[in-house]
Amino acid sequence: MSGKGGSAMTDVLLEETLEGVRILRLNRPQKKNALSSELVSAIIHAIEAATDDDAVRVVGVIGEGDSFCSGADLSDTKPAAPGVRMDEQIIRLVKGICVDCEKPVIAGIDGIAIGAGVSLAMMADMRLASSKARFHPGYARAGTSPDCGLSWTLPRAVGHERAMRFLLEQEMLGADAALEMGLVGEVVDADSFEEAFFAYCRKIAAVAPLAARQTKRLVTRVGLLDDLESHLRDELKYAMRGLKSADGREAVRAIFEKRKPEFTGR
Repeated sequence: MSGKGGSAMTDVLLEETLEGVRILRLNRPQKKNALSSELVSAIIHAIEAATDDDAVRVVGVIGEGDSFCSGADLSDTKPAAPGVRMDEQIIRLVKGICVDCEKPVIAGIDGIAIGAGVSLAMMADMRLASSKARFHPGYARAGTSPDCGLSWTLPRAVGHERAMRFLLEQEMLGADAALEMGLVGEVVDADSFEEAFFAYCRKIAAVAPLAARQTKRLVTRVGLLDDLESHLRDELKYAMRGLKSADGREAVRAIFEKRKPEFTGR
């Protein structure tokens, strides 16, 4: 991007603001930008800061390295801060991006998006993918159901049956298949992806701010659950129940042992 602006950096999230666009870059390339508690907390605070900053008209979310986000970092056991529960953070993240931030949020998927990485992308209002982007639902493969708002955002974007097929067929989708399905709105050649992504963010930032805010507010109301927070809590409860079940443990073992799982229904 070009123009006047400022930048800030944390260990796990890079931030830059230029021409009314606040770019948030997930910065854990060694973990394929997996969501740790620290990274989730950093995104929450960055979104809230962008929401309150009149100089920001659009928020762009992108990944560093060859991935967008590989899902939750299951090796991360540390809370973001003493007394901070991860389930509360997830609820704050989903509501912060989808509802509380009335500025357009645009996700740029360049590389893999798996599990919670797909969920993060689907929280955005618009999604651009590079030609090398790949999408996998992740959850059922680990013996559990989706969280991070995906059971709400995905059907809104692609419809009930396509959402069910994507979540349960457990196939890796390339960029063109994701476009056809409705997971993304545009596919750009990988060699020019970042330039095209930033250009699109600037295009949306050029819209009258009041028009953009009011449009997002109205569009978000369509399909907004009466009690979104309760739904998000149910997602997290069911996801943990699945991971802790005998089938969930068997699914994870099978992934590491590179074999087909043997499920018992328990």
